[in-house]
Formats: sequence, structure tokens, C-alpha cells
Amino acid sequence: MKKIFVLTGEPSGDKLASNVIKSLNEKKKDIEYLGVCGNNLKSLGIKSIYDQKDITYMAFTDVVFNFLKIKKKIDLTVNEVIKFNPKKFLDHILLLFGFEKKFFDKENLKNTFVGHPLLDSMEKDINVEINDFVEKKNIVSLFPGSRDSEIKILFPVLINFIKKMNLKDNSYHYIFHSTQKFKEMIKSKLLAEKLSNVEVVSDDKIKSQVLKKSIFAIVKSGTISLDVCKNNIPSMIIYKMNFFNYHLAKILLKIRYVNMINIINNKEIIPELLQNECNPNEIYKTFYYFMKKPNLIKEQMSVVKNTIDDLKSSTSASDQASKVILSYLT
Repeated sequence: MKKIFVLTGEPSGDKLASNVIKSLNEKKKDIEYLGVCGNNLKSLGIKSIYDQKDITYMAFTDVVFNFLKIKKKIDLTVNEVIKFNPKKFLDHILLLFGFEKKFFDKENLKNTFVGHPLLDSMEKDINVEINDFVEKKNIVSLFPGSRDSEIKILFPVLINFIKKMNLKDNSYHYIFHSTQKFKEMIKSKLLAEKLSNVEVVSDDKIKSQVLKKSIFAIVKSGTISLDVCKNNIPSMIIYKMNFFNYHLAKILLKIRYVNMINIINNKEIIPELLQNECNPNEIYKTFYYFMKKPNLIKEQMSVVKNTIDDLKSSTSASDQASKVILSYLT
């Protein structure tokens, strides 16, 4: 029986890996899996040597302060991988984006562009009951992040934006998209705020349907922004970190933008409100401006669609990735 060790560093990677494993299982059944997994991989019955959240730290200071914990987990992971007796530790790199290929070709590293699974053809709508949202108009989807540190920073900012917006126009309904892990925490915070036009959802299928009904999305920078773009929902990007991490990132990361659509176009197609600009007033001004300028939304969606089309692989990304992996198992 062939063995595969799956290591994903955070929830987005866990979701991408689970899609590849599903495709691989359709082609070959006699595979033994072990890994460092999140909920998506665990749902496939894959045993995890410890929970993914034990190594999910955000920003430089979090890593430094938790270095000893992380090192213990790394040592444990290495020991488990060695038991699998791998012939190499780097055989093949599967690329999410086509423009990455030239960098790996330059270093003579074997690679294949498979595409981003999130950009695969839209799944057929699943019959999911979202009765609580059917009658709601003007839904705005809010994505405060999937980590505790992100939510603690961005949740108050978004709540104060909603309060400010409600004074101007209370016809919008705001839906926080959460993981199951943080749903109750967000729910309790919302109860304390006593806002009648704000809710939270955590079920993936319901979140997907709610997003499709949304007129706009305010999104924490990350993989989820591609999902929003794929669903043709206009959006803005927000992100904030502590002073030290932000300025260290500015020194180390030589990029003008954080959103992939903007990076590829070398232009701010999707507004980015980062650090000091990530505040209730700026979010309010940007959101309200878009609501009053439908042509801006139309322009954003046109560029986003063209960019997404260029990023897609010719077939299913998960299927292509599983075929490459399978070639190493036969």
C-alpha cells in the first residue's frame, strides 16, 4: 500500500488539499494517509498527528513568541515523515498560478501549473435551506478572518463600520462568515452589540449560498478573496496587524498590493484598506461610494472576470494535481 503524508499549514491549505485527496481517492483506493490536518482533511478520515491549529500562527511576532512550541511540532512532524521513508523531500511543485512557473524553471525545480482549485468551474447549486436569508435584501458579506488574532482586530472595526452605516442607511443586512470554531464567540459579541441587521453563519454550504445572494463583500486579505471574485461579488480588502509586524512586512515584502487580482494587474482593481486605512470611517466611505457608483462595480467585475479567466487551468485543478501525484505512486 502506498503512503502519503499531508502537511498543510493553515485552513485554506487544508481545504485545497482535501479537494486533491478527494480526486486522488477516485483514481486509487489503496493509499494510506497521515498528516497534520484541519477539519476538511479530517472529514475524509485522514488521521492527524496533531491539530493544524497547533502550528497556525499569524505574523512574525506570533511565530517568535511561540517558537519552542512550533519547534516541538516540527520535530514531531519530521520524525513521522521519516517513518514514511521518502526517497526525496522535493520531487515536484504544483503551482496555483501560471506566472509562478518562470521562477521555479529558473531554479531547475520540476513543476506543473495545475491552477487554483477555488477557480475551478462553479459547482451546481446545492439545495440548502437558507430561509432565514431569503427575504433579506442588500446582503453584505463580512469576512473577518479564520484566526483568533485576526478576528480580535477586525471584528470591532467592522462593527463600528456597521454602526456608522446604520446612521446613514439601515437598509443593509450584514452577515459575518465564520468557521465553526469561532461562531459562538462572534455570536456572543453580536448579542452584546444588539444590532438587528447583523448575523453570523458558519456552515460552508450556507455561507456559499449567502455569498451568492450578496451585493457586496468586505474581505480579510487572503484566499477567500478569490472565492468572492469567482462568485462575481464586488468587494474591498481589509487587513490590520500590529505596528512591528506591519513595518517588518513592508521591509521584507517588496509588493505594492496584497490582493492577487491587484498584484496581477499591477493596479488597485479591488480597494485595499490596510493598516491605518483599515478603520470604520474609510470602510464606510469606500462602501458608500461603491453603492452610489454602480459603474465602478461594473468596471471592477469586468476586470476581475477577465483576470480569473486567465488564471484558470484548462481542466480541474484538483484533477490535474492528483494525476501528477499518482504518477509518483505507480
